Amino acid sequence: MSSDHVKPQRPDGGQFSNIKSKWLSRHRMATSHTSVYKKTHKRTEMTCETSLERLLPEIILRILSCLDAGSLLCISLVNRHFHELTNSNACSAMWYRFYVHERNKKKIANPKNRKKVAPSTVSPQEFPTGYWRNMFFREMSGLSGNTWKKKLNRIDPYSGMPCYTEEVLRSLCVSWEITVTDGRGQRSTFKQSHAAFSSTAVFLYWGASNWPPFNQLTSLELHGVLRVPLDCPAAYRPGWKSFMSKIPLQGENKELCASDKLVKLLCIGLGVTLGFWQGGWEIAFVILNLHTHRLVERSLHASVCPHTEAEVSALFDDVDPEFGLHGYSAYIELHNTEKMIMSARHSQLFCKRDEISDGYLPLEVIGRPNKCLNSQLVSDIRLPWRTEVLHGYIKDCCMMNLTLWDEAQQPFWCVTAPVVITDADADADEDEVSFDVDAESVSILYHSEEGRVKIRLKRIKDRDEYSVDSLVIYIPVFKVNEHFGRNY
Repeated sequence: MSSDHVKPQRPDGGQFSNIKSKWLSRHRMATSHTSVYKKTHKRTEMTCETSLERLLPEIILRILSCLDAGSLLCISLVNRHFHELTNSNACSAMWYRFYVHERNKKKIANPKNRKKVAPSTVSPQEFPTGYWRNMFFREMSGLSGNTWKKKLNRIDPYSGMPCYTEEVLRSLCVSWEITVTDGRGQRSTFKQSHAAFSSTAVFLYWGASNWPPFNQLTSLELHGVLRVPLDCPAAYRPGWKSFMSKIPLQGENKELCASDKLVKLLCIGLGVTLGFWQGGWEIAFVILNLHTHRLVERSLHASVCPHTEAEVSALFDDVDPEFGLHGYSAYIELHNTEKMIMSARHSQLFCKRDEISDGYLPLEVIGRPNKCLNSQLVSDIRLPWRTEVLHGYIKDCCMMNLTLWDEAQQPFWCVTAPVVITDADADADEDEVSFDVDAESVSILYHSEEGRVKIRLKRIKDRDEYSVDSLVIYIPVFKVNEHFGRNY
């Protein structure tokens, strides 16, 4: 054979072909492993997504029938499949069994009525979807009966408010939440950290530490929250939210009312007070006062009474020429969320026609000639405050609760707000001078669009005690005309 037809040999002696063949074989093995992994992984994902749904409905219902109400509710939050299953007619029998058990438990606990609830002759599946589930939640929350409404019908003769407001709110597990909105529309919700009750008001406190910057906030909303007392995590418990009020945060109708070395208070209206750290406008806490007049209805009206009842107006009396100027009663109390400072009830308050001035109708509750009506206040008037880290108190500051009734004993004006003790010379209307060397005159002033309150006090020197010198309530004339149908 000629040398022209002989292929040239590589100097490596064929090692290149061996390396190439080994590389190709390893590449094929890696590719095959990758494809097998991808197929296996994809098949595993499909199996995980559909394994629960592949179970027979009878088996799933058999498993769910062994759960209690709280566990069944948590199962409904796992995915859409379980949510639809637990709310379908297939689970109506379970929710109906929970409902009957809860009803019978309450009937047995009530000594006046020990008759158990008889099973329904109609099949639970014949009711609308989710009917017995909702009925069970309403029964658990106490909304299905009228027990709490009957309790609110009993009135305290001294304060004039329902006796069992605190008991009803606590038995219904009612709480309150604040939602703030910034300029970009982002909303942040905060749960209350503390609640304190008096005879005519409830004091709510938010001491969170992650408040948004105040200069970016536009509004504050208050909601009453009703949670079902199920045996499951609180975040998963069903409930209802009731919108109560909305307050704009950026405006001119704001005023600083008190301060200490660490915090300062800003009243923004409707019983809401913001606490800021000194040296800036960073929110430290939020204080809210709510009057107990129809407080339960206002906190639950979204789920119990969708339409809030309108304010009742007094009937016109064409026989009495001074109708609307007499027959008032007032109950006032000062407290600091820890103890009562003063409480007093006064009746037969009146105002003569010629005493109306500057658009206000004055009602003299305690006057200077009536020295026997003066009340002695306890010492140490201060308002406690608390955050997650620090706590303290603001001196010469407390909460005022006022309830004013008309001649028919209908609530005419209800207010609860923080008030501050100031020097007497800050009151421009004061025309008397005290010559008592052992006491100095101070004032408590409150004013809003609904009315004004002026309290004159005598502070005994070196004892930090006070005595009431006078107390006058000023009602706008337009409010009297609107309520009584007059034209003063």
